[in-house]
Amino acid sequence: MSNEHAAPSTPWKQLAEHQQTLQDVHIRDLFAQDAQRFSHFSLHACDLLLDYSKHRINGETRDLLVALAKASKLENWRDKLFNGEAINHTENRAALHIALRNRSSQAVHVAGQDVMPGVREVLEKMRGFCERVQSGEWLGFSGKPIENIVNIGIGGSDLGPKMIVEALHNYHHPRLRAWFDSNIDATQLDHILERLDPETTLFIVASKTFSTQETLTNARSARQWLLAHFKDDKAVSKHFVAVSTHTQRVRDFGIDTNNMFAFWDWVGGRYSLWSAIGLSVAVMIGMDNFEALLGGAHDMDEHFRTAPLAENMPVIMGLLGVWYRNFWQASTLAILPYDYSLKYLPFYFQQLEMESNGKRVRRNGEPVKWDTCPVIWGTSGNNGQHAYYQLLHQGTQLIPADFIVAIESQAEDFGHQNAVLANALAQSRALMQGRNEAETRAALGDIDEDLLPHRVFPGNQPSSLLLYKKLSPKILGSLVALYEHKVFVQSVCWDINPFDQWGVELGKQMASELLPALEGKTSNMAYDGSTNGLLDYIQQQRK
Repeated sequence: MSNEHAAPSTPWKQLAEHQQTLQDVHIRDLFAQDAQRFSHFSLHACDLLLDYSKHRINGETRDLLVALAKASKLENWRDKLFNGEAINHTENRAALHIALRNRSSQAVHVAGQDVMPGVREVLEKMRGFCERVQSGEWLGFSGKPIENIVNIGIGGSDLGPKMIVEALHNYHHPRLRAWFDSNIDATQLDHILERLDPETTLFIVASKTFSTQETLTNARSARQWLLAHFKDDKAVSKHFVAVSTHTQRVRDFGIDTNNMFAFWDWVGGRYSLWSAIGLSVAVMIGMDNFEALLGGAHDMDEHFRTAPLAENMPVIMGLLGVWYRNFWQASTLAILPYDYSLKYLPFYFQQLEMESNGKRVRRNGEPVKWDTCPVIWGTSGNNGQHAYYQLLHQGTQLIPADFIVAIESQAEDFGHQNAVLANALAQSRALMQGRNEAETRAALGDIDEDLLPHRVFPGNQPSSLLLYKKLSPKILGSLVALYEHKVFVQSVCWDINPFDQWGVELGKQMASELLPALEGKTSNMAYDGSTNGLLDYIQQQRK
């Protein structure tokens, strides 16, 4: 896809020309030219250090990228976001997840109404529920306290809460264990339920409409499992709660609507972990820690809202993404957390970025004429070093990477953390520095010249490194909010709406049309030749 802007602004033209001047410049040469490069290209905010010195940029690059942000009216769009305007124009909604973590006394308005009283009311209801479960006051149908929390949801109702709960394992209540069921394949739910006792299990069904196919299918199976043990419908209200907006469907399921936790249509799914969708998080780590998570996100909100663009961490990260996507044609971004607690972070960021910015239509409905979201991928270090880092070091693609690194482990160290840090810093440096022919000869001595090309590393692979002392609810909140705002910055530069997800709907619609045929309730309809052939084969195999 062409990266020529439909009506090229001066910054887009200047950046394209400027990129040519850096095309053959190695990052190691940029360090040689500037002894203070680290201090010139690093930022501190919200207990996070961002080192972006290992990028194919200089001061002029940053100035031009900031000029691009200004030409895209980023500051104006940022104000609209924080003011609760309906910037999700295809659904005529605000995107006000920032209100969910607003820790100030300031009002936040949507359509002229302050939403903060409602937000605080839900938080207080969550606190009461969490205290009852953690203290053992909440009893199951047989009178036993709860020991297992099963969150049933999918997408934003699963990825965010699961990532946070796993990341903050050291903050869990000692009696409770958390489980997450999202896949409609019964295997996942079966593997969970076979480990649990119905008498000490509590299910959280997270679905805004209480009609999501995967979630409700799994919830009904869990209900059936529970009633197979208790054989009394009254047991449901003791072992199920709901995070939803649809009271009647919740009541029909058998859940006491006093145990239904609300959220609002201005909360997008992939931004919903800050709402009652985060109930599983709050139960596991306690409301004080959940509110510390919110506080860290609020701190990053304030930094994003107030810091000058050139000193603004989400802005810089977002603009670097635009720089590589649109001027270097980098098609992927690797997320590499060197903190095992964050092993689910790449999966969460996949949804956050690709569902938000995986768009081909501009705000005005016209097709975009430039590349938008890259493919997001990655795993925790050091595992990736023994899997796909070969591609990063000696492959043919430009692949920017984000290293996310803890100085201290949440676990008892036993001397491991220095090794973790050594590997993270070494990989970031090796990707940048590489090793040329002369250095390879010096390092390896008498090497066969035929083997020399195999032992050379070109380097010049760009990366950012985010460093924090030790993962906590507050720091994790800041980290997640940082990426949320980074995604927003990029959406503004690309002139797309990051808050809808119409691309998700078509597959859901087709699945609902195919389900009756698979259940034998209707005869096969005329689909395409492949689908018709597959349906026939499935039915033959079942016979």
